[in-house]
Amino acid sequence: MVTTLVASRVSPGRVGAVIGRNVGALRSGPSYWIVLLSGFFEPLLYLLSIGVGVGALVGDLTVDGRTMSYASFVAPAMLAVSAMSGALAETTYNFFFKLKYMKTFEAVLATPVRPAEVAVGELVWAIVRGSLYTVIFLVVMVAMGLTEPGWALAAFPATVLVGLAFGGLGMAVSTLMRGWQDFDLMGTGQFALFLFSGTFSPVQDYPVGVEVLIQLTPLYHAVELVRGLCMGVLGWGLLGHAVYLVVLAGAGVWFASRRLTRVLCD
Repeated sequence: MVTTLVASRVSPGRVGAVIGRNVGALRSGPSYWIVLLSGFFEPLLYLLSIGVGVGALVGDLTVDGRTMSYASFVAPAMLAVSAMSGALAETTYNFFFKLKYMKTFEAVLATPVRPAEVAVGELVWAIVRGSLYTVIFLVVMVAMGLTEPGWALAAFPATVLVGLAFGGLGMAVSTLMRGWQDFDLMGTGQFALFLFSGTFSPVQDYPVGVEVLIQLTPLYHAVELVRGLCMGVLGWGLLGHAVYLVVLAGAGVWFASRRLTRVLCD
């Protein structure tokens, strides 16, 4: 319902204009491309250092009755983290800078574009950035034998959904930021999600209370969805994870558009 409400107020042409402005920024010089591509390497380095390096010490894992190498367990989680990082980088730091300092959105709203269309356009652009990371990461996973090509193709739409969910969440959070210092809090929360969302060990290994808390967080659902598809383990549980992420994305876009209207139009 939230997604339908947002979509009813959005013109595809005006959303395309917002996306086109971001595409135009790519032509400003190589610096943006360097920043754009740099976000891919962090999860890749974690995969190589922990998934492969530490994995040589850990050996195989048995999860839900399936035995797999530790690298095969960690790789889908790093794929989900890659999608999350790409979307959040675009909808937090970049979004906040355009909102608070460059006053980009104030200029955009001088045209027929409305706040909801700004939010959707920025979100679509964030998904493009996150998808760039995940495509490259999936190629690396297939090359390393950590997933099959068919399951990699099946996992790609899931990574797009992960980017959609975290992009919406990132925009919503950015509209509440008072200054750059607030990003320290966001970074702490993001790092906690990274460590404790079933990325490096099964959530069943934690105490029951901690396990339940983890299962309420968005990255847990992203990791479980992507891991299930990469491993070829299908079930109704994957649908539940997908629904969680869809609701999060819709709520984030709705909240961000409302906040943009209040901040820029009131």
